[in-house]
Amino acid sequence: MKSNFSLTNTASGKPERIAPGSTHLQRRQVLKGALGGVATLGLGSLGLSACGGSDAATAVAPTGVEFIGMTATMTDVQRAATFTSASVKISYSDASTKTQALTYNTLFKTGDTLKNGSANVIAGAYYDINGNPIMDTSGTTSEPFYSDCPDGNSLISLPNPAVAGVTGNTLFLVTQYEYKTLNNAGVSMYGKLPSPISITTLDQDKTTGALKAVKHFNVDTKPANGLWITCASSLSPWNTHLSSEEYEPDAANIASNTMFQEFSKNLYGSTTAANPYHYGHVPEVTVNPDGTASIVKHYCLGRIARELVEVCPDNKTVLMGDDGTNTGLFMFLADKEKDLSAGSLYVAKWTQTSATAGGAATLTWIKLGSATSAEIKTLADTLKASDIVTVKKTDPLDASYTKIAFNGATEWVKFTVGQEKAAAFLESHRYAAVMGGSMEFTKMEGVALNRKDKVAYIAISYIQKSMSDTAGDIQAGAISAGATYELKLSAGQKDKAGTAIGSDWVPTVMAAVLALVGEDLVAPDAVGNTANVDKVANPDNLKFSEKLRTLYIGEDSGMHVNNFLWAYNVDTKKLSRILSVPAGAESTGLQAVDKLNGFSYIMSNFQHAGDWTAIHSVVKVGADPLINANWNNKKSAAIGYLSGLPTL
Repeated sequence: MKSNFSLTNTASGKPERIAPGSTHLQRRQVLKGALGGVATLGLGSLGLSACGGSDAATAVAPTGVEFIGMTATMTDVQRAATFTSASVKISYSDASTKTQALTYNTLFKTGDTLKNGSANVIAGAYYDINGNPIMDTSGTTSEPFYSDCPDGNSLISLPNPAVAGVTGNTLFLVTQYEYKTLNNAGVSMYGKLPSPISITTLDQDKTTGALKAVKHFNVDTKPANGLWITCASSLSPWNTHLSSEEYEPDAANIASNTMFQEFSKNLYGSTTAANPYHYGHVPEVTVNPDGTASIVKHYCLGRIARELVEVCPDNKTVLMGDDGTNTGLFMFLADKEKDLSAGSLYVAKWTQTSATAGGAATLTWIKLGSATSAEIKTLADTLKASDIVTVKKTDPLDASYTKIAFNGATEWVKFTVGQEKAAAFLESHRYAAVMGGSMEFTKMEGVALNRKDKVAYIAISYIQKSMSDTAGDIQAGAISAGATYELKLSAGQKDKAGTAIGSDWVPTVMAAVLALVGEDLVAPDAVGNTANVDKVANPDNLKFSEKLRTLYIGEDSGMHVNNFLWAYNVDTKKLSRILSVPAGAESTGLQAVDKLNGFSYIMSNFQHAGDWTAIHSVVKVGADPLINANWNNKKSAAIGYLSGLPTL
């Protein structure tokens, strides 16, 4: 027996009928009327019902989604913007379908003036250790520095929020700003400014799900000694923002690190005041119901080139990306659930099983040590590098030294007896190499979890150098366009010493996902791409949607003229291009929000629009003036989200 379907028109309050035998177009027209004529951002609150031969109602709801990707062919106008022509095909429980466009929505741009109560705040602005704006005096006029490189986002809902001016649902967006590309004189500012973090209170429309900025609060990072190059991030299972500090400053060679000296000067007013051992850790931001926040830095997860951390469902096991050359796959196991202030640090040993298509291996684990954050903070406060390790650049011809590879170079190192804990947690890269870890990964970026299948995904942006040479444990062959790897997570594992690892989420097998292996081109294509434009090149940000069974992949590619955001369905193996960021920019700020007050989003930012390289020679002439017009002469970038997703 055919059913009559009804739903309520949000404009008139009257029921709208979808008659038996209605066409797909007729169904869409009634659906549009019920939504007040606006594009829906989520379908979880439509109240769609079906009436059959009884009074019992059977809900008609979305059951599946297929992404319909966009072409890589674009105009100059599209190449200069955050652009999408992608859509989603939504399947329903009554066997009907609907195709719905994705839309990119800019919440604000860095450099915009936003409100914090009655005060004006510049989005993405930089502050010294005492909260004073850091000024760019390099040009003809002095102005506050603000970032063009927003990165990690966390969209958060809290019980009993208390922010004035919100008429819908109150949400909070934590955003961290990785660096500033150039000052007004065109000089690189990478790593020279302390990274800010902001909390933006958002007003979520209860009918459409649309988001609007209401308040913008800058987190006081003084309790964390300021922040260094905050890259990607994750939302913890206990609803806090887990930040990162990438490319830890090398304490053994800090005297020659002019970038870190400039950072110290901008933060403290002195080139020598900042302590390198205070950076390279995990900051955690807790948002308050009034839109303010507090921050604490965890020192016991190892000091590495951390892209981000991802916490497993046990609330204790933490997987980490380690970005650089001669880096490692690290894991942290907290002593207590939902508490990163104490635990044990491990590094992986790669035993190769395949050298093709990015390589594959079984993984075993070496325990480096156990500590509390307070212990390591005390060591960081009181020790210099020379108290922990002696580093030689040439062979000392002394058997007490160990030859290692560190940051692409050969070193000979010797650790001070009695300083093993300091070595493990403050000189983690060097110590892990001496302890037998496979310190040969390159550009290990984002980490994401597929909880249902009990697998993790890790992006290796460039497979090169120490991963592709013929020495050591990893010999995967060079793929400049990189690959995304899948890691099987297992219980019942023991470390190298034979001690049980108290986690059911230990990576044991690692292999590249064939559909997500990049393809280098022998020669550039007609537009300038040096990697196949219909495959992911140089993956960076990763996030997984449990509801949509989809892995989102954001590019940081020097091989694609425009970087893309991709959706990969892990069941159908379909790869779809869903967003392009401005030419020369990278895709950042990725977060998959499956259901928040009945709406779903993909949070997405970009960095450094118009950062031109040799591959951009074809598009630069047309795109450059448009990028300057759109993004404040390349000084601004967008913080925003993709809408149009259903809520399953």
